[in-house]
Amino acid sequence: MTMPTDIAIIDTMIGFPSTDRREVYKFLAPSLRDKESQEDFKMPAQYMFKDIPADIGEGVDPVAVTLHNMDTYGVRQGMVNVGNEDREAPRRAVREFPERFLPCIDVDPRHGMDAVRRIKSFHDEWGVVAVTSFPAGALVAINDAPYYPIYAACVELDIPIFLTAGVPGPRVPLKTQKVEHLDEVCWFFPELKVVMRHGAEPWEELAVKLMLKWPNLYYSTSAFAPKHYPKAIIDYANTRGSDKIIYAGYFPAGLTYERIMTELPDVPLNDNVWPKFLRGNAARVLGLD
Repeated sequence: MTMPTDIAIIDTMIGFPSTDRREVYKFLAPSLRDKESQEDFKMPAQYMFKDIPADIGEGVDPVAVTLHNMDTYGVRQGMVNVGNEDREAPRRAVREFPERFLPCIDVDPRHGMDAVRRIKSFHDEWGVVAVTSFPAGALVAINDAPYYPIYAACVELDIPIFLTAGVPGPRVPLKTQKVEHLDEVCWFFPELKVVMRHGAEPWEELAVKLMLKWPNLYYSTSAFAPKHYPKAIIDYANTRGSDKIIYAGYFPAGLTYERIMTELPDVPLNDNVWPKFLRGNAARVLGLD
């Protein structure tokens, strides 16, 4: 159960530091109602994290900072969102280091067919390997109608969608991210590859049950320090779910690579699971094989 050191890790949730973290989350501001979230927090789920990576100073290259962290801790490739026009770093990273950064696009289901056209345009121009979306941020449930054209587009392009599931960290309603909603989506779109993000808690046991039921439903470990990975997920990875659990970090949103990689070797995964968890499952789902 020793974590190997020779795996070219794929991180399916990575980003770039900024000089003002609040700017990254300004899209969520209209949905935040409590004073702490509106005025005090630098990131909407700050109350959950004790060692959020620091912002960078003016003139510091965010791409260089992220690459340094990847090189230091054995991360070969990272999936980054190139869809935000306000952030230059992800697009520059993909252009300058295409062997290191995998482009994805985050979409808001409220944009309807414009979101579908956007997915197809970015797929043509950037070769995006996945779509991501934050149901609680859009206040649209995973199984609500606005998501269905997006799911259809992902099936058509044969790319997965990564969806935040479980109680959201930001102080917005949870009903949009109930894990039970995935059952209907997987039933209606059997060809759609869905990857859960951000824990699926407190319904992680239901997440396991649904992964057993639906062949194209997966789970990634984003936003969780390794020592807090749910026991049900680890047990599943070590038994029938070795092909279903995908590594994802949370740098620089909430976790440092130092913390992640210090804790990761203590995760009790079986020897045969580690290569799949750190790279193989992501490579297959993202179509990199």
